[in-house]
Amino acid sequence: MVGLGTLANMAAIVIGATIGIIIKGGLKQRFQDTIMNALGLAVMFIGISGALQGLFIVNVNGLETKNLMLMIISLAVGALIGEIIDVEARLERMGELIKNSLKVKGVKGQNFVEGFVTSSLLFCIGAMAIIGSLRDGLSGDASMLYAKALIDGTVALFFASTLGVGVIFSIIPLGIYQGGITLSAKYIEPYLSDQLIANISFIGSILIFGIGINMIFGKKIKCGNLLPAVLVPVAYEFLMKLF
Repeated sequence: MVGLGTLANMAAIVIGATIGIIIKGGLKQRFQDTIMNALGLAVMFIGISGALQGLFIVNVNGLETKNLMLMIISLAVGALIGEIIDVEARLERMGELIKNSLKVKGVKGQNFVEGFVTSSLLFCIGAMAIIGSLRDGLSGDASMLYAKALIDGTVALFFASTLGVGVIFSIIPLGIYQGGITLSAKYIEPYLSDQLIANISFIGSILIFGIGINMIFGKKIKCGNLLPAVLVPVAYEFLMKLF
């Protein structure tokens, strides 16, 4: 059944986050803070590993850089578009709307929006979300999304143990994003080369690194407003073929 991978991914996040919320009730604040810092470090290194794959080639002479211009253009143009659209504010408003509907207040209310935005960005950015959704839509092969579900469910458990119930509602943008790719897979697959997917994933990894920084040091980078950067490689590849 096409789309089952995304549904499984959403279910895993709900289950993981629910367990995390139960655990959260028995954790003192210092444990929550330490767990959040540990997760931030893990997210940073996940981002670094993906970014380095896109930036360096190992050859007989050592390391050779690549895609530096693509990285600079993608982040600069993406930041400009993101600020114009104000993606982060829109995500936060969605979080606020859900929070107000549930009547979550106080410290839990503050953490709700942070948990929603951070989890939404982290679960939607990355190669597995794109490639897995394409495979699901084209052939009904959801194996990659099942693997992603296990990873996201585990991450959701630890996120929810510090940020609370907002993490659960990250399944809304996840469902729209991955579901949209799955449903439109047959139309967009001819335009997505392996190199293009690799470039999108590499830019996404840089944003993941930024999310890790925010988790440890507080909100320093508007990662939501950098999201359009992952689409710049599409235009970049088109222009390279054109000229």
